[in-house]
Amino acid sequence: MTIGWLDCSAGASGDMLLGALVDAGVPLRVLSAAVAALPVEPVTLTAEPVTRHGLGATRVHVHAPASDVHRTWADVRGLLATAALPPAVRDGALAVFGRLAAAEGRVHRVPPAEVHFHEVGALDALADVVGVVAGFEHLALARLSASPVALGSGSARGAHGVVPVPGPAVLELLAGVPVVAGPVPAETCTPTGAALLAARVQQWTTLPPMRVQRVGSGAGGRDPVEHPNLVRLVLGEPADAAAGEPGGGDLVLEANVDDLDPRLWPGVLTDLLAAGAADAWLTPILMKKGRPAHTLSVLCAPARLAAVQQVVLSASSTIGLRRSAVSKLALDRTQGHVPVLGGEVGVKVARSAGRVVNVSVEFDDVAALAGALALPVKEVLRAATAAAERAHPVEPGA
Repeated sequence: MTIGWLDCSAGASGDMLLGALVDAGVPLRVLSAAVAALPVEPVTLTAEPVTRHGLGATRVHVHAPASDVHRTWADVRGLLATAALPPAVRDGALAVFGRLAAAEGRVHRVPPAEVHFHEVGALDALADVVGVVAGFEHLALARLSASPVALGSGSARGAHGVVPVPGPAVLELLAGVPVVAGPVPAETCTPTGAALLAARVQQWTTLPPMRVQRVGSGAGGRDPVEHPNLVRLVLGEPADAAAGEPGGGDLVLEANVDDLDPRLWPGVLTDLLAAGAADAWLTPILMKKGRPAHTLSVLCAPARLAAVQQVVLSASSTIGLRRSAVSKLALDRTQGHVPVLGGEVGVKVARSAGRVVNVSVEFDDVAALAGALALPVKEVLRAATAAAERAHPVEPGA
């Protein structure tokens, strides 16, 4: 599995993260395709090689037409909901802007729904968020960690006037995250950069034990004398999977939830499977004080951890989860079809040591055929099971 670590000693912004992703090997077309899916004026991305203090890096430029549109959280949510984006990218971008709305609401003392985005609602910020989320989804990292974030110092002028640095929204977004002022007396972490880090990073640490495979450096627009204005993305394999984080094999994520409307659970399970989970299920439990609850369990491969974990945290009401490595035995299986009552039904055939040990029919196919024939589902299921067993007889053991 591949893990990533972000060096944020020079802060972070959307364009710096875009540059780091491209420099680390994510094709620019992946980011551009996600940005092009937004139902807004045409926005394009270009990349160029640059240097910062003699260090080579990539700078990604966002080219957007001038616009004085100030979008609300509802406007941004509507744009993302109608964009032709993969579900994981859409959900990831919504999570980022949701954090921005909550932070801006706390700063200006208004409900998140009433927040009017200014800088962060502009076209370039929309492109930054969607592009960065698409880039990390393309990498499918098992874990993303980051260093303490340099926020800068001094003051800056924004849409509401002069604001202190670190900006109030940045501090809200990175509450609980290790931060430092850093050597540059200016804003080094933007609200967009802070929201992306808060939404995507799972662990805050110095460089973790890893076997480095690639390093990408993303440059910001400025070139201060105090420090190279770069975000570095280091990709590699965990050097010691036994050091505390799940390593090889599959992973099980679990969370005990007692405050989610039960009508939402089917959608949560569907979203988890769409994000790449191998399986997802609920177990009824009884928590402290006799409260009824459910344990949500999700099985996934390490490569899908980030996407699946994001769905757990955004689609359910849990504020944390447990992760554990497990081993799994999976039988060889093939899929096909059998004729049933003038139609076809999908069949899954499992083999152990080369012999058939299990045959099952696809229930959705059975239900669809029953509807088309105006027959009870149980009768079509009986006929389909018999046809599957005739076509693939279970073989006796040696």
